[in-house]
Amino acid sequence: MESTLKRTWVEIDLDALAYNYRALRVQMGSHALLLGVVKADAYGHGAVQTARTLEELGAEYLAVSSVDEARELRLAGSKLPILQLGLTDVDQAGVILDNRITQTVWDEASAAAFSAAAVRWGKRMRVHIKLDTGMSRLGFPCGEDSAALEALCRACALPGLEVEGIFTHFAASDDLDGDSRAFTLLQHRRFDAMLRRLEDRGVTFRLRHCANSGAVVNYPEFAYDMFRPGIVLYGVGPLARRLNLRPLMALKTVVGAVRELSPGETVSYGRTFRAERPSRVGVLPIGYADGLHRTLSNRWRMWTSQGSAPIVGRVCMDMCMVDLTDLPDIRTGDIVEVYGPHNPVDEAAGLAGTISYELTCSVSKRVPRIYYRNGREVQRELLLRG
Repeated sequence: MESTLKRTWVEIDLDALAYNYRALRVQMGSHALLLGVVKADAYGHGAVQTARTLEELGAEYLAVSSVDEARELRLAGSKLPILQLGLTDVDQAGVILDNRITQTVWDEASAAAFSAAAVRWGKRMRVHIKLDTGMSRLGFPCGEDSAALEALCRACALPGLEVEGIFTHFAASDDLDGDSRAFTLLQHRRFDAMLRRLEDRGVTFRLRHCANSGAVVNYPEFAYDMFRPGIVLYGVGPLARRLNLRPLMALKTVVGAVRELSPGETVSYGRTFRAERPSRVGVLPIGYADGLHRTLSNRWRMWTSQGSAPIVGRVCMDMCMVDLTDLPDIRTGDIVEVYGPHNPVDEAAGLAGTISYELTCSVSKRVPRIYYRNGREVQRELLLRG
């Protein structure tokens, strides 16, 4: 391993991605296309290599949250259709058209603006219509009044737009408590009802999709023409565990130094940890600038070959400290697992009071990603500026 990678790094298991991909195909049925969500740098796993692997596996579509994310994939050679899910200003129309990006339109005004831009460019823009069935974020409303239907019909008839798909997003499909289940079923009824009303007006779509990660696990019957696995694709979180999916990411670092403390000595900013006995403290070159949340100070533990080492004191920007007193054989240079197969990120997320993919997304770009297939390194990514 190169010296620049001995600080802190991420290992990504592409065999686990392949396993999860095939399991999700079985879960949703062969009739539905798979759209792999690779936004936010594939939830911290690296969008380029993840997208490339999904394309090799046979995925039919990708999704991102910004035009820049889509351009990154195109520059890396991705040929798959890419759906841009987030808000986009119409001044990006040229980039959208040049990079063959499928654009989301979320109301009549956005549809009209992208239509006018496509006409000016003399091209047709592929779009998917977003319906708001209860997320209250983006989308044409799905009310039973005629105004909502008429607005959708007008948007679908605009020049310069190739209206390929229509979709919605569930707000609580990952939860199965009574209220969440009732609301998800309500959202689905609204979506299905609007599809039927549009069909009665002669408006149909090649791709209808509503199954996000929660629906993939809990409501596979909602597959329609395509499904959108996000975090479950990466084997993270309780939904992934229910399908026995495999996590891809292992975040690792090393013991950079070892300090001997006397009783009463304190550690790190704010002196929140005080040694109660003669102690060995390991200094690790990972901190919140690398993605290790400061909220895990004095709470999380690191996995070592000799057992767990709890974090002591506050996590710093570039370093943190762990208690090695009960692990006398751990030395400088030994590898430590921050999250991974021995130290689940789901448990760290619970301690941090958040969701697992906030932690995976937080692993910063200065942390190299190293990709493995069949136990062998096949690719590495490291952010370097010339």
